Amino acid sequence: MITCVFSGHREVLIPGIEMRLADEIERLLQTDNKFLFLSGGMGQFDEMASAAVRAAKRRHPDIDITLTLVLPYPSNRLNADREYYEALFDGIIIPSTSDAAHRKAAIGLRNRWMVNQSDIVLACVYRNFGGAWDTVNYARRLGKPVINLAN
Repeated sequence: MITCVFSGHREVLIPGIEMRLADEIERLLQTDNKFLFLSGGMGQFDEMASAAVRAAKRRHPDIDITLTLVLPYPSNRLNADREYYEALFDGIIIPSTSDAAHRKAAIGLRNRWMVNQSDIVLACVYRNFGGAWDTVNYARRLGKPVINLAN
């Protein structure tokens, strides 16, 4: 099984990123027959990535593809809209490493947890600051392959 995590800025300012994302997921799907995609669900890139994975699942019913939402902490939004999230994702995880942390710190801890679980990072990072930048740099320090679609 190959585990892929997404990391990107909240807003996507790169034209054509959706097509690049879909193409990269298609390339990745040629490498194995079982995949776990982890999405933080916190911004425009995460939404695009999750939608691209759902589309790939429809195109490739013969490949075992799981899309999991990884939240940094419990939220009322999740409880109020649980059916909505369960319709979009195959599972929802709140890592214990981020659950007890302060909300701002919990996001970074969740991002590191996702990278630790991953085999590859698909990113859309075009600024040299922020949580997505930190996440990509953390992945690189660990020697994880990072494909930055913003380049």
